[in-house]
Amino acid sequence: MSDLALHIPTDVVDGPTSLVFAAIAAILVGVSVVLARRNLDERLVPLAGLATAFIFAAQMLNFPVAAGVSGHLLGGALAAALLGPWLGALCVTVVIVIQALLFADGAVTALGLNVANMALIATFVSYAVLAVGLKVLPRTRWGLGVTVFVAAVVSVVAASAGFMLQFWIGGEEVGQSFGAMTTAILGTHTLIGIGEGVITAGAVTAVALARPDLVHALRGTPLAETASRTQKEHA
Repeated sequence: MSDLALHIPTDVVDGPTSLVFAAIAAILVGVSVVLARRNLDERLVPLAGLATAFIFAAQMLNFPVAAGVSGHLLGGALAAALLGPWLGALCVTVVIVIQALLFADGAVTALGLNVANMALIATFVSYAVLAVGLKVLPRTRWGLGVTVFVAAVVSVVAASAGFMLQFWIGGEEVGQSFGAMTTAILGTHTLIGIGEGVITAGAVTAVALARPDLVHALRGTPLAETASRTQKEHA
């Protein structure tokens, strides 16, 4: 059961619950489309494509966590740090939809559940942690790296907690107590989150080293403003 919070297969959460979360996900994705278009910076369009491709590839690759347990990048923290919450949520949603429709990674009937957990909860929680963390820590590259790491860990745990909520509401019988299952899943995904944190912090820091003006989380900082002026001078 430790992999269910990442891509929920069929017959794990009942139909009515899946439909409710599909409706919630559709509404929030629609809101994200409106707000992403309203705040879209044309410089972010190529980065959004690259981030989506990176998340898609990373979700296809598993890394070992413990004996018999593996995890993969969810991408919510990466998308939130680079693109902001609305565009970031849309990019992760695209990845999840493509994986479900073309690669059967997660059931189509559970698409709303998976979008809610991995695209919406993970991205929005990550952005909230980033917003708070970058008020506490210096908005420098190392401060960004530490904050992104924490945001990634928290986002994975939050996504798995989202699954546990869905399972509590409409989960099918699995022959295991809900308490034991919750402990196992949250514990496992804390370890998975650490792996995601390392990967995400490295990727976001790499972008910040080259083009801090493209990192949404660094907007308004001296790093981003200096890089933006330099780009305009060389344009």
